[in-house]
Amino acid sequence: MIKAGFKLEKTGEAEFVLKGQSAVPIYFFATQDLIESMDDDVFFQAVNTANLPGLEERVCIMPDAHSGYGAPIGTVFAVDAEAGYISPGAIGFDINCGMRAIITNLTETEIRPYLESIVNKLYEYVPVGVGKKGFLKVSRLQLKNLVEKGVLYLVKTLGIGWAEDIEKIEENGSIVGADFSAVSKRAVERGLAQLGTLGSGNHYLEIQVVEKIHNLEKAKKFGISKKGQVMIMLHCGSRGFGHQICSDYLREFERKLDVYRIRVADHQLVCLPLSDPLAKDYLSAMSAAANFAFVNRETITHRIRQAFEKVLGKKAKDLGMELIYDVAHNIGKIEEHFTKKGKKKLLVHRKGATRSFPGQIVIIGGSMETGSYLLLGGEDSLYKSFASTAHGSGRTMSRAKAKRSIRGSDLLKKLKRRGIYIKAASFSGVAEEAGFAYKDINRVVCAVEKAGLSEPLVYLRPIGNIKG
Repeated sequence: MIKAGFKLEKTGEAEFVLKGQSAVPIYFFATQDLIESMDDDVFFQAVNTANLPGLEERVCIMPDAHSGYGAPIGTVFAVDAEAGYISPGAIGFDINCGMRAIITNLTETEIRPYLESIVNKLYEYVPVGVGKKGFLKVSRLQLKNLVEKGVLYLVKTLGIGWAEDIEKIEENGSIVGADFSAVSKRAVERGLAQLGTLGSGNHYLEIQVVEKIHNLEKAKKFGISKKGQVMIMLHCGSRGFGHQICSDYLREFERKLDVYRIRVADHQLVCLPLSDPLAKDYLSAMSAAANFAFVNRETITHRIRQAFEKVLGKKAKDLGMELIYDVAHNIGKIEEHFTKKGKKKLLVHRKGATRSFPGQIVIIGGSMETGSYLLLGGEDSLYKSFASTAHGSGRTMSRAKAKRSIRGSDLLKKLKRRGIYIKAASFSGVAEEAGFAYKDINRVVCAVEKAGLSEPLVYLRPIGNIKG
């Protein structure tokens, strides 16, 4: 097929490859209709990304891909963990923007009479929107310990969260190598008051109901046992702390390009060899931001449990509010993978993509109208996509266009009539996230299943949501 002037060869049921335009081939894990729905810049940005130095084997584009900063959102590639290059723009500004899923033993019938009260209490307990401050006040020393030691420090030292949550978080909520000294003063200032806050844009906290179980036997292993069971899904990241870190290092990387005579097609994709001290500092700062995000989501989980306790008059433990999994989206991770040259330690860049090791829970968020999925990692992802898969539905239109297409107040009324209660910081923020602004999540999930990257486990229907 031809898209944006590029010829893509079909190599599988949901797999196309673009060759001859870049140093390594570009694999699109999507059905033809999803590829046709991608904006043209996805393909130009993918080619620019695939011409970065030191790439291993291939660049992978996910079915929810849309154009982003430098690299498409929905991009995965890997480099040698020692001799490769790192690109902040190909990881993203919201470092470790990620998702977590929490189960309960409640049913929709039981929660319906309390739904609006719970959503209102969540809105009270979890600040949303730009620049909001959280309930957790920490000193610089505490912040240093939190971003270097992660969720373990939050639970063991500050007494926030549950110890049993830790083993259900990617990397146990602590990326090795985080270094507070690699973080700028401005980033620290932005991060000090933002733990426990949701942010704005597509970040949300949602109450959901199990609508369909694709594999009951496997679902039961994660505490999901019946249709109508209530769950909570959380989507947020490292807030201004991570954004500032990315901004700081993009500027510094730009100044050093000439030292290594690096030429990039798009300066948003500036990169440096991992052997460079500045690259090492960025990796340490990025890891600190990733840990900040893990801590942020655990802090919000603490507040979620408190909100449910307050409204329902029962302990969170008695409500079965256990964490299923927490997984990162925008991150650079050192992992071992099998390549054509054998087992190798790689730095995997995932931008708007989530890891998908076989049997691992994958969380794919949809819009507040259409629902979300839990998947399981697939065997084929190990050799096709550096154990990665899609992270969400993927936008089909800009936020500005979505706001021109519908009034937020009208959308809230429409959703309430459908039994979905939304509490938001602004009407414009609601309009930006209208369901028609996103791809059909069922088609995205179908594509990653056909490609062998992951398999559907549970489909979740939204009933309540707070957002910025």
